[in-house]
Amino acid sequence: MLKKDFLWGGAVAAHQLEGGYDQGGKGLSAADVMTGARHGVPRRITDGIEEGAWYPNHEAIDFYHTYRDDIALFAEMGFKCFRTSIAWSRIFPHGNDVEPCEEGLAFYDDLFDCCLEHGIKPVVTLSHFEMPLALCQRGGFKHREAIDEFVRFATTCFTRYHEKVEYWMTFNEINNQATYDNDFFTWTNSGFLGSAEDDPERTMYQAAHYEFVASARAVAAAHGIDPNLKVGCMIASRQYYPLTCNPADVRLADDTDHETYLFADVQVRGAYPAYATRYFERRGFDLDITDADLADIAAGTVDYLGFSYYMTNTVDHAADAADPTSMEHNNSYVVKNPYLPETAWEWTIDPEGLRIQLKRFDERYAGIPQFIVENGMGIIEDLDPEAAAGKGVYAVEDDDRIDYLKAHIEQMELAVEEDGVNLMGYTPWGCIDLVSAGTGELRKRYGFIYVDRNDDGSGTGKRFKKKSFDWYKQVIATNGEDLG
Repeated sequence: MLKKDFLWGGAVAAHQLEGGYDQGGKGLSAADVMTGARHGVPRRITDGIEEGAWYPNHEAIDFYHTYRDDIALFAEMGFKCFRTSIAWSRIFPHGNDVEPCEEGLAFYDDLFDCCLEHGIKPVVTLSHFEMPLALCQRGGFKHREAIDEFVRFATTCFTRYHEKVEYWMTFNEINNQATYDNDFFTWTNSGFLGSAEDDPERTMYQAAHYEFVASARAVAAAHGIDPNLKVGCMIASRQYYPLTCNPADVRLADDTDHETYLFADVQVRGAYPAYATRYFERRGFDLDITDADLADIAAGTVDYLGFSYYMTNTVDHAADAADPTSMEHNNSYVVKNPYLPETAWEWTIDPEGLRIQLKRFDERYAGIPQFIVENGMGIIEDLDPEAAAGKGVYAVEDDDRIDYLKAHIEQMELAVEEDGVNLMGYTPWGCIDLVSAGTGELRKRYGFIYVDRNDDGSGTGKRFKKKSFDWYKQVIATNGEDLG
């Protein structure tokens, strides 16, 4: 059985739901210059705000003004926790401001107070794809100076909120940038465009190193401010299967898994693994890594491992040369898995893979507490006209979402009950409909709560319960024993 204090809840990110991009003293962020797009068409990253371009994060779902009502809905579902992020540019609009923005700090005071009034524990990510744009324009984490800017931001937040927020994470999905030839990932993770670099892979590893140091120093600062604070890392689970039992496929899958494990190994174990240092040597990467950096990394290991889980990938060693169909945002040797269904966005649906990943993390990291902080399924959904008219029916009969989450929770529980995994909590992604990070779409809906807002700007913004709202409410009330 799950722990009695298991942290059931939901997850969002500030830039994907808050809106209010130019209110409360907020500066522009990396997300504020990303246009809307759609599946198969990447978001553009513009040089400032272009007149006439569509920037969906500017308004998002207006949580900046509606958070009290939204949190009341989360409380009605029985949330024990709510994972969100602090928009860095609400606190330090330019990243290097002399003083933090009091209006931004006060907004999160109110937000966290509202959560606590409803018995909901905030779980807060410090950097979730919303680095101050001014910092990005200075090169972001390509430069060592960004370490101090992040640590000052983190320390400001720990000092201000330590009596309200116990659980923190430093960098969201820090390993996404392993796909270093994709501007979206290097921009959102580290504040630079990989396509503009002479050697984007080396630049990515250098930026990641500075983030490792920044994360470790933030962990140490948190523990110094309040020993009760728990600070975790956050990894995107990018688990790879070999297409066949051909040893070349098996080796490729094992090597590609380093896209996940390197970033967790450093933050959990406090040192670079030998496979990484050997790789740097083979590639001739003379990175700026000092003895003081390594000491910081060793002293600032995380308290728990947070991760997102949406899908698994399958690799074929011959695919790169053959150029078969490949999945969006992945390398060309990633192919479709013949045994697994996919979502409309070509993401495999693999509940058992979640159990496999939980076991692997548990065995690799000696039973470290784990926290599934993102899991979910994006679906195109239309608001039921009778719900819109207030006739008391569900906004959406989202049985596919219920089936998806139920199957993943079942595997999560098996990992705890049969495999002995030390699991802290589970927060499905996008518990209320929000802007998709990858495409900027609003039509790619994840939530238990339907938001009447569309990609063309239409909609009332009103909130409506989906069928999954009451289903998840029952799951939480029974601590996962009644999955319907």
